[in-house]
Amino acid sequence: MAKEKKFCWGSALVGATAAAAAALVLSAKPRDPTFHLISIDLTSFKLNFPVLDAETILTIHVTNPNVVSIKYSDTNMSIFYAGSLLGSAPIQAGSQPPRSCQLLRLPARLSGLQLAQHGKKFLFDVGQREMVLDSTVDIKGAAKVMWWNHKFKVHVDSHVIVDPVFLDVIDQDNKSHLDIFVKS
Repeated sequence: MAKEKKFCWGSALVGATAAAAAALVLSAKPRDPTFHLISIDLTSFKLNFPVLDAETILTIHVTNPNVVSIKYSDTNMSIFYAGSLLGSAPIQAGSQPPRSCQLLRLPARLSGLQLAQHGKKFLFDVGQREMVLDSTVDIKGAAKVMWWNHKFKVHVDSHVIVDPVFLDVIDQDNKSHLDIFVKS
């Protein structure tokens, strides 16, 4: 005759607790935020004799996939064309809740002089209706876990292809890297 096994509630409770702890650890692992350029809107031109500078608004979709909210300080995004600094966009200090996304609207000023220095390439890009822009930004801040603030730095490199006539975003590749600093 086969012996009946009795169900052990203690073992089930230990197993459930271990599974919940493992799920908590996996969901709490810090993950890189994501950034996507949604649109570029031309707002005005400024005469900077002998060329025109362009003022734009960059709309960027930012996702915080982490289980903690973050606060970040002021910084600047650098925008490059053909390896030369074309302009910059200031990012004001702010915060973002856990597991959320938000839109940032960044005013940017682009140098007409830099475009003029790459005039031949720019005219070719206009003819092809594809212009490659690169940008970099370092964002520093803190993530609060219970009563501890953990400082972090996110470095973002973006490679964006835009239509230089209508300023439509054609394609982009954004890479971010998160570094968390543990207090000693």
